[in-house]
Amino acid sequence: MNISDRIFEKMNEIQMSQKEFSEKTGILQSTISEWKKRHTNPSSDKIMIICSVLGVTPEWLLSGTDTEEGYRNRIDWFVINRDSEVGQIIEAYSQMDPKLRQRLMGYLEALNESGKPGDER
Repeated sequence: MNISDRIFEKMNEIQMSQKEFSEKTGILQSTISEWKKRHTNPSSDKIMIICSVLGVTPEWLLSGTDTEEGYRNRIDWFVINRDSEVGQIIEAYSQMDPKLRQRLMGYLEALNESGKPGDER
């Protein structure tokens, strides 16, 4: 499902016509019709007004997930700040030799298993 599919899904859910959506967002009805007909998405400068009018978060509109309601769809990627601790770990991992990566993954699996409740190591 793409962004425009989610827009039309939400409009249908809240029973908002294309005309009403157009009036509230300031987006031409012809543009909205093109999204539907060609399965294209709105330009990025329209995202926030669309979210406001539909009462959704940008995260939901862009990815179909919403942290407030829990994940509706599993996403297969993360956005991480390169300067964060996790970003630094990923940077170091990406520079490792493949054999070291395998070894590290083994350590992580063992640590994860040892940290589960009921494990008295």
